[in-house]
Amino acid sequence: MNSDILEQIYKLYSQQLYLYIFSLCRNTALAEDLLQETFLKAILSLPDSNKNVRAWLYMVARNLYFDRLKYEKHISREADMEQLKDLSSNQPLDRIIKDEQNKLLYQALNVLDDRKREILELQYFGGLSQQEIAQIMHLKPNNIRVLALRARREIRLWMEENGYDLP
Repeated sequence: MNSDILEQIYKLYSQQLYLYIFSLCRNTALAEDLLQETFLKAILSLPDSNKNVRAWLYMVARNLYFDRLKYEKHISREADMEQLKDLSSNQPLDRIIKDEQNKLLYQALNVLDDRKREILELQYFGGLSQQEIAQIMHLKPNNIRVLALRARREIRLWMEENGYDLP
């Protein structure tokens, strides 16, 4: 792959991709490592004929994350998993999320189960279409649509239960 093209791809997608990876692992160092591994894979194996580079990068990052989880489970079943869950996630995001509505949305997203949260993060923060998300998550686009609707409904309910007025 041409280094100029890779540099452009990195500039376009690295920040969004980092946020996505961080939302999965909640660990700054791991997110940075996985981001670098994702772009290393892009250098080594991204086909020139690939029409949707962004979706491919998200899929590679997601697969790397889950591969890492499997590896860590194999090494030490419970200690490593608890460490990943317990790490604080607010510090890096506080620098990025500036206004109060986004913080509220972030809190509401954390109430969702992992699959629904991931779909909304890919859709709204990653800017991916439901078709692209379906490809990344190995689901049908209709399933993505239904899960996204349910997730938005759960967020609305959570916000109403916590005293936030919604239009």
